[in-house]
Amino acid sequence: MTQTKGDEAMTAPAIETKAIVPALAPLHRGLAPLAYPLIRVVAGLFLVPHGAQKLFGWFGGYGLQGTGGFFAENLGLEPGVFWAALAGGTEFFGGILIALGFLTRPAAVAVAILMAVAALKVHLVNGFFMTNGGYEYAAMWGLIALAIAFRGGGEMSIDRTLGREF
Repeated sequence: MTQTKGDEAMTAPAIETKAIVPALAPLHRGLAPLAYPLIRVVAGLFLVPHGAQKLFGWFGGYGLQGTGGFFAENLGLEPGVFWAALAGGTEFFGGILIALGFLTRPAAVAVAILMAVAALKVHLVNGFFMTNGGYEYAAMWGLIALAIAFRGGGEMSIDRTLGREF
């Protein structure tokens, strides 16, 4: 682990672990670099259909008008269509950006904020479990988005390719 203090880098000693099944160690080492990109890509792509439901009415969604009506009538978010477009756009376009690793941190922060609002404004009254409409699912996605915001795009991202991150 490398930490920086001023202009000098400080390196913490690496802790060596031994595989319980030594024959699997090369497989683990080979696949480990794919772990974070896998999380980032899957999280991003899993958000896209939820945004498409709100924006376009795809996948059984209600589109902007229907979602906007729900936001206005049930949540008191006026104008409902604006908030539906913002929520749907955050999920749809933010999900694509997170999956690509482009503008990763701002997209992930937007998703984290959206999920915090969803958890607190929509799902909290239903308790914890998502099977009862609770906040579990929204909170999990919000925390995953927050972790992605902390980490950034990572090695296999457009941000890294461009050499620029927020």
